[in-house]
Amino acid sequence: MRARNLFLIGIDVDSMGGSQRVLHTLAQGFAERGHRVELIGIRPSPRPHTFHARPAYRHTTLYTAPAAPSRRAASLTERLSPARLRQARAERLQRDRARARLARRFAAVPDGCVIAGSPWAVDWLDTVERPHLATIGQFHESFTQARHTANLRLILRHYPGLAKAVFLSEADAAEFRRRRLPNTAVMPNPLPFDPGPPAPLRARRVGAVGRLEPVKRLDRLVDAFAACAADHPAWELHFIGDGPLEPELRAQAVRLDIADRVRFHGTVRDVAAAYRDLSLLALTSEREGRPMALAEASAVGVPCVSFDLSGGVRELVAHGRTGTLVPPGDVEGFARALGELMGDAGVRARYGAAARERVAGLALDSVLDRWEELFDEIDR
Repeated sequence: MRARNLFLIGIDVDSMGGSQRVLHTLAQGFAERGHRVELIGIRPSPRPHTFHARPAYRHTTLYTAPAAPSRRAASLTERLSPARLRQARAERLQRDRARARLARRFAAVPDGCVIAGSPWAVDWLDTVERPHLATIGQFHESFTQARHTANLRLILRHYPGLAKAVFLSEADAAEFRRRRLPNTAVMPNPLPFDPGPPAPLRARRVGAVGRLEPVKRLDRLVDAFAACAADHPAWELHFIGDGPLEPELRAQAVRLDIADRVRFHGTVRDVAAAYRDLSLLALTSEREGRPMALAEASAVGVPCVSFDLSGGVRELVAHGRTGTLVPPGDVEGFARALGELMGDAGVRARYGAAARERVAGLALDSVLDRWEELFDEIDR
């Protein structure tokens, strides 16, 4: 292995989110292996989170302030108003300064790789000169998610010209190849922690881990838990993470008469310990690519019940062997799946052990080995 210059870039790299955590985990891992690493956020986070108390990598943010909320002009007169035109000029000036600053950073090294964390980051980088650097574009969602958003357009526009286009699962990479994207590769996200000992699975707790935001559809989980709660009176539902929907979820639990069995923990520092306190992990999102919560729970031996949302989900959860997959949106089916596992400690133990074995290859060192093989392939 030779030391490389590596730039990891995202629109916002410091908010508490899965893709941000992946970028910090990779940056720290690469740096500890001797690479010269800089993690670059294009915009600062409105609510920054500290991922590493002692980062081994350089950390830079290009803009000085988070993006202002955008509002579509209601009329031609408003669009051409002096105030709006001044704002547009100021934004262009900030963008040009940020891109010039990044171009200077790129020019300061003779070679290396740029890892862009999203299609939006690749789009923003499009006009930044870097002919001496190989660029790798990541996508942290599924093909299904891309197809229904601007992400597909951005990927098909920009990623064919990159050194590699990296996706989280073979199923998603295959879908992009069918759209004539020739340079695809598969790269899973690494676990952000050492799993340590397996969960004892003695606590009667169903957990959801992640931001309390609309796309996670945690209202479905509250409904499903309420539907099977009466048959399992000792069980509780625990939310690990914060977000704007907490008041709504609390109110829903009150309406369903389960408020005394629903717990909100907010953001926790020791995520591995939080998983080990669970006996089931539940995922009821509207869409997911390869959700880290499923990988992390599996790593500590916690079986998962999830909607069958993507190839990435199916790679992490083997139905009937490491957990249970339910057709997307089927809340009644989800409640049945939860109830079956809540009532069978033997199946939970068997699934948990198999889940831990299934994701063993997501340990940070194993994923870093795969990244370095990819760098070598690009160099050839």
